Amino acid sequence: MEFRIGINLGDVIEEDDRIYGDGVNIAARLESLADPGGICISKTAFDYIENKLPFGYRFIGEQTVKNIAKPVGAYKVLMETRLVDEEEQKAKAPFWRRKAVLSLGIIILAIVAVLYFNFYLRGPTIEPEQTSLISDIKEAPKSIAVLPFDNLSSDPEQEYFADGLSEEILNSLAQIPDLTVIAKTSSFSFKGSNKKIQEIASELGVNHILEGSVRKAGNSLRITAQL
Repeated sequence: MEFRIGINLGDVIEEDDRIYGDGVNIAARLESLADPGGICISKTAFDYIENKLPFGYRFIGEQTVKNIAKPVGAYKVLMETRLVDEEEQKAKAPFWRRKAVLSLGIIILAIVAVLYFNFYLRGPTIEPEQTSLISDIKEAPKSIAVLPFDNLSSDPEQEYFADGLSEEILNSLAQIPDLTVIAKTSSFSFKGSNKKIQEIASELGVNHILEGSVRKAGNSLRITAQL
C-alpha cells in the first residue's frame, strides 16, 4: 500500500482526540496533491527546511484550499538535486553563483582585450632569445593557438568547464582582424600532451600559444592564463 503525505507548518486546534484548523486543512489539501508514495509540503514548511535537508524540491504553484482565503504555495519533495520553478530559481540564485558568472565573463574579456592589444594594435614582441624559434615558423606573425585549459580540480566534471572556457576564448580571438587562430580540432589534439610549447607551436605553425588552468575548490574558482 502506497501513502501520500502532506506537510504544513501552522496553527492547529486540539480538542479531545481531534485536531483541526487551517493548518490541518492545508496539510490535507497538500496530501491530495502528492504522488502515490510521495510528499507534498507547503511554502511555509519549505522556507524552514530548504537548506537543512538533503532533498530536492519542485514548486508546483499556488494552490487553492477550501476555507482558506489566500492560495497556498506548494512543493513536491524530490530525491534529487534541488529544483524550483524558473522564476524562483532566478530569485533564489546564490549570490556567489551570479558573481562567478560575471567574473568569468570579465576574465574572458580581459584575456581577449590583452591579446587584441598585443596582436592587432601593438604587434608581437620578439625577445632576442626567441629569434631562432620564430625564424623556424613560416606562418604570419599574428598567429595563435589556444590549448585546452588544464583541470587542476579533483572534480572530473570541471573538465567540461575548462574545455568550454578554452573554446570561448578561441572563438572570441577569431573575431580579431588579421589574427590567424588555429582551429579547435587542431589545438585540442594536444590535450594531455607532454610536448614542449615550442614543439607544439612548430607543429601548428604559430608563434604564439595561449595555455591555462582551472582550479575549483568549494565556491572558489581560480583561472590562470599564460601567453
